[in-house]
Amino acid sequence: MRRYELMLVLRPDLPEDRVQATLDRITRSISAAEGQLVKVSPWGRRRLAYQIGPYREGSYYIVLFDAPSAAVDEIERGLRITEELLRHLVTRVERPAARRSENEAEAAPLEEEEEPQGEFIDESESEAAPAAID
Repeated sequence: MRRYELMLVLRPDLPEDRVQATLDRITRSISAAEGQLVKVSPWGRRRLAYQIGPYREGSYYIVLFDAPSAAVDEIERGLRITEELLRHLVTRVERPAARRSENEAEAAPLEEEEEPQGEFIDESESEAAPAAID
């Protein structure tokens, strides 16, 4: 199973009980798809970057969950038909190599880091703090 992050933007005019019912329905759909919830965290009400229909604000929520990759399609299908949602986005969270189990580490050895292509930029020199001129 892989870890996913789901960002939800709910309509701002929903009453609190309906918001909670929507979140419960989404978490139940994750569990029904053989997923496991890790964390649900509200981000609160924020201004949208652009107007969506009549709404200029939205209530943001982040849901972290583990699920098989085939289950994500089923979860997204349910999200697309949820009227309370303005937008949603599911992204896969890359776990650090140190947290992988030994079996996964043996099955997929880490590749050596390649040298960056192009111009090398010294981090000590930046636009915010340019280097002193001699």
